[in-house]
Amino acid sequence: MLSGSGFFAFASTDNKEVERARLEAELEELEKEIARAQRSLTATEAEKQSLQHQIDRIQGEVNHLTAQINRNRAVIQNLGLKIADTQGSIATTNQKIENSKEDLSEMLRILNSEGRTSAIEIILTEDNLSAVFGNLNSLERLSGEAKNILDEVRNLRDELRGYKDDLETDMEETERVARMQEAQKAEEEAARRERQRLADLTEAEYQAQLKEKEKLEKKAEEIRNRIFELAGLPGDVQAPTFAEAYEIAKWVSGITGIRPAFLLSILQQESALGRNVGQCYIADTSSGASVHIHNGQRFSNGIHPTRDIPPFLRITAELGRDPLKTPVSCPMSFGYGGAMGPAQFIPSTWAMYQDRLRNMLGRPANPWSVRDSFLASGVLLTDSGARSQTRDGEWRAAMIYFSGGTTNSQFFWYANQVVDRADQFERDIEVMLQNR
Repeated sequence: MLSGSGFFAFASTDNKEVERARLEAELEELEKEIARAQRSLTATEAEKQSLQHQIDRIQGEVNHLTAQINRNRAVIQNLGLKIADTQGSIATTNQKIENSKEDLSEMLRILNSEGRTSAIEIILTEDNLSAVFGNLNSLERLSGEAKNILDEVRNLRDELRGYKDDLETDMEETERVARMQEAQKAEEEAARRERQRLADLTEAEYQAQLKEKEKLEKKAEEIRNRIFELAGLPGDVQAPTFAEAYEIAKWVSGITGIRPAFLLSILQQESALGRNVGQCYIADTSSGASVHIHNGQRFSNGIHPTRDIPPFLRITAELGRDPLKTPVSCPMSFGYGGAMGPAQFIPSTWAMYQDRLRNMLGRPANPWSVRDSFLASGVLLTDSGARSQTRDGEWRAAMIYFSGGTTNSQFFWYANQVVDRADQFERDIEVMLQNR
């Protein structure tokens, strides 16, 4: 912007600029810390998830082993009962064998006794021959049956002994597997406890990082809200927060194609230029003299009397404002003041865009409105090449906005600061959107 013969009037810097510069530097460092904290949180969260996955997997294995161990214990218990039953059967069978042995011995004694009696004696003692042969056959049959019973009982005992041996082998094998599973379960439990310990440490670290990130975000938000001030606002209009300013800039971007961060940077740069922005009232609509609102200092070069007074009077009349109670910028040591609102348009320049703004808004545009001044700046910057959204295009647009051209090296600092701050605002916007 230019004073006098250029597009805009601007004021000199004051102590606020130093403070804002310090805060901006602090904000930049905080944003770096927030980014680092976010990376640490992401890594810690991934580590937490990995450890929890391992814990869940190991717990699943432990549960599986526990089920197998419980099953084997039931098998062992069942085998023990079978062995006990078989042992009882063996004892019963042995008793049968002993009983059979006694019966057989008795039979043998009878046979032996009979054997010592001659056939003649048997015949002589019996009344008839049939009885003789019946006694002999009975003795032989009794002897054969006793032998068969003894053989069967012995076979049964041998089978039971083999079954008992098999049961004992199965029981021994099952007990060995159960002992192995118990040992494996103990190892798995130890691994799970170690991972749980690590997970607990990771959770504590995560919570600490989260608190640190929240602390940084809170401080950064406080700084963003504090430093995004717009010069030239009337006393009854509150400066927007960074988030509110971004929403307006995004709305302007949708209309004009300008990058929101670049528009915010331009308006922030304008607000940082000095204490004279919006600090004067027009005192004389003929000469253009103005007077400082707070200390009463009078400026003969308050506003250009022929170029800017007429459009200024038309603008204030259309908006129903008192031209002598509407704040404008005070002049510097050279040129004129008279720039209006946050965008710092001088009246003659605003008049050039007035009809376009009216068509966009559907009503007269107000240079002292935050929303309208954002739109006016966006339109002018778009006309100057900012629509390209390239660094070179935005640098040139900033130069034109400030000085009316792109070649005056004395004003390169302005464009350089604007594009650098736009990069910072872009990072601020990313952080803000990530934490919504």
